[in-house]
Amino acid sequence: MNFEFFIAKRLIKGKEHKISISAPIIKIAIAAIALGILMMLIAIATGVGLKEKIREKVAAFNGHIQIYNYDNNVSEVSLVPVSLEQDFYPDFTAVEGVNHIQAVASKAGIIRTEDTFEGFIAKGVGQDYNWNVFEEFIQEGRLPDYSEELNTEVLMSTFMANRLRKEVGDDFYTFFLKEEDPSKTPNQRRFTIVGLYDSGFEEFDAKYVFTDIRHLQRMNKWEETQVGNFEIFLDDFDAIDVKTAEIYGSTLSNLDTQNIKNKYYKIFEWIGLFDFNIALIIGIMIFVGGINMITALLVLILERTRMIGVLKALGLSNWRIRKIFLYNATYLIGIGLLWGNIIGIGFIWVQDRFKVFRFPNPKEYYIDYIPVHISMSAVLGLNLGVLVLCLLMLLVPSYIITKISPVKAIKFE
Repeated sequence: MNFEFFIAKRLIKGKEHKISISAPIIKIAIAAIALGILMMLIAIATGVGLKEKIREKVAAFNGHIQIYNYDNNVSEVSLVPVSLEQDFYPDFTAVEGVNHIQAVASKAGIIRTEDTFEGFIAKGVGQDYNWNVFEEFIQEGRLPDYSEELNTEVLMSTFMANRLRKEVGDDFYTFFLKEEDPSKTPNQRRFTIVGLYDSGFEEFDAKYVFTDIRHLQRMNKWEETQVGNFEIFLDDFDAIDVKTAEIYGSTLSNLDTQNIKNKYYKIFEWIGLFDFNIALIIGIMIFVGGINMITALLVLILERTRMIGVLKALGLSNWRIRKIFLYNATYLIGIGLLWGNIIGIGFIWVQDRFKVFRFPNPKEYYIDYIPVHISMSAVLGLNLGVLVLCLLMLLVPSYIITKISPVKAIKFE
């Protein structure tokens, strides 16, 4: 144990703090650090959690990346089919990071009941469809099963079901215009609701009804090997732009590729602002905590003026004396970080487990509760960053030690 650390330890454990003027100021500085790290943890956890939840919901309806025929890339419905006989289907091995690929199709139609009618988009899915992302959206009933023979089971949103006054188990009739000649008698189908979902995205809930893709293939007079487009799920969303380019380069020239960041750019521009908000909160909290620590350090230096003079008279250099106070400050910052982490991580765990805090208007955020997510690496990086930045800020006020004269300091009362 070096001399500077020993002196700092004596200062920390000394009884002087209990009777000195610096005691309440030190407590305020520790509280400021604790409150700052608490707010930063909450800001990161809620910001990242909300971003991930919104991205998951958008991807649930579209996948991360879609592969279209060039004639379909600006349309909500499938106009020109794509063959299933592709090198990348059913396993996309040419590009790393592809988690799943599925074939889908979509067709616009009208649901008509005795009392009302609604426009909708029938999303045809097959045996390869990834229903896992929809399990948390299910409100009533079950997911449809398209693994066997063609059936009339559909999954409808609670939003649309309420507008149509339908429940699980009810039948309804649909009408689809014939693309080749809209003047001809529409295709009519009867479907049965086996499940109701609620994603929180009214933009999607008011539009999509999930049905067997074979119905759409028959109405469009497609072959069994023809679908509307492919949807791809990635392991890492942050690599979506790179993977979009790689996938585009791995497909035929008649196919186009689009990701959900471009397709729903307004949504992703909005959630991109979360990063700025998080950075702003972190910057403000570090600044406030640093100012409080600077105040505490200056008070400590003024209270220990005589001690500084004695140490200088004994031959200690300015830098060695400064290190004594920086060690002391590190200890105080550490106490603040400890309490801030205990409270912050505890709050995040409670919110993640019990979802205590909820949005007053869920429609604005596409989710009814406040989602939280934070990684251990983010926690460690944040704590290390706060500690280093605060210490760097303290280097400037500690410079005042170099201006203290040993003779005047020893006489100082």
